[in-house]
Amino acid sequence: MNQSSQQTRINYVEFPVRDIEKSKSFYGTAFNWTFTDYGPNYCEFNDGQMKGGFELSEEVHPGQPLVVLYSDDLERTQTNITNAGGKIVREIFDFPGGRRFHFTDPDGYELAVWTEV
Repeated sequence: MNQSSQQTRINYVEFPVRDIEKSKSFYGTAFNWTFTDYGPNYCEFNDGQMKGGFELSEEVHPGQPLVVLYSDDLERTQTNITNAGGKIVREIFDFPGGRRFHFTDPDGYELAVWTEV
């Protein structure tokens, strides 16, 4: 399935963690996940069906992983979210492999939307 056929579907889940190596050890041992490191502050995991990431963070909120959606037009999606009542909490930024932004929905849940470069 290509990215554009996944428009508006959950594409990725990100966990802020205090220790990436400890998280890799736990999920690798418990669930046999595999990992790709992207520098010292980020690691992508693959559970065999879906990918996600561990982001090194001092602020960890257990029970609140970051759900990431895909869009082929970040600016249009950002406008749609704002028009629907969402709030942009982190403007569009670059990261290895793409660009993304974060928003909160009317209940305060934070999600992100990304696109490939």
